[in-house]
Amino acid sequence: MFRIIDTETCGLQGGVVEVASVDVIDGRIVNPMSDLVLPDRPISREAMAVHRITEAMVAGKPPIEVVIPRYHGSAFYVAHNASFDRRMLPEMPGEWICTMMLARQLWPGIKYGNQALRHSLKLDVTPPADLHAHRALYDCYVTAALLIRILETSGWDAQQLVTRSQPAAAQGDVLPFGKYRGQSVAVVARKDPGYLRWMLDNVSDLRPPLRQALRKHLSKTEE
Repeated sequence: MFRIIDTETCGLQGGVVEVASVDVIDGRIVNPMSDLVLPDRPISREAMAVHRITEAMVAGKPPIEVVIPRYHGSAFYVAHNASFDRRMLPEMPGEWICTMMLARQLWPGIKYGNQALRHSLKLDVTPPADLHAHRALYDCYVTAALLIRILETSGWDAQQLVTRSQPAAAQGDVLPFGKYRGQSVAVVARKDPGYLRWMLDNVSDLRPPLRQALRKHLSKTEE
């Protein structure tokens, strides 16, 4: 079971005003939950223009520390740009998976916003009709559909999703695409260095950490 979680905030620096989740079990989206939350600071005008949650809507609501225990209970928490939601929330008892990082590995060269991926991948999802994009529960449905597509496309298990959601260095410099997708740069450098040289010379949009890893491991094969 994966628990997809999303927050809406007072701004980029924090202050949760809404939290929501859905579960993905056997490829199905189930168990929707959502709560408005009293933040620890004023809601910025910029944030309010995006999620349309007002001060009046959160007045009298409990703070995130009171709300969050009912979202516990999963071994895996999934978010789109998980580093942001993880930073906004109190410590969660589980491992984190980032659908944005996984999408970058599977579909290089496209736009990676939640709604952009929904349209470019033609995700089959029906969020709640009374909500809109950038409300937490609405975004959870889209992220859940994206996770289902990632699972279907990649064949990765939960622990592989966790590993691939780490920064490149923590992943052991994993190749995100190509015929050696999912294999470490170090291993490919030993068995097929020519392929890595081809990548360096011909793939213009390599992420800087990956380009650096290719150069590092290729230089070792030439010592």
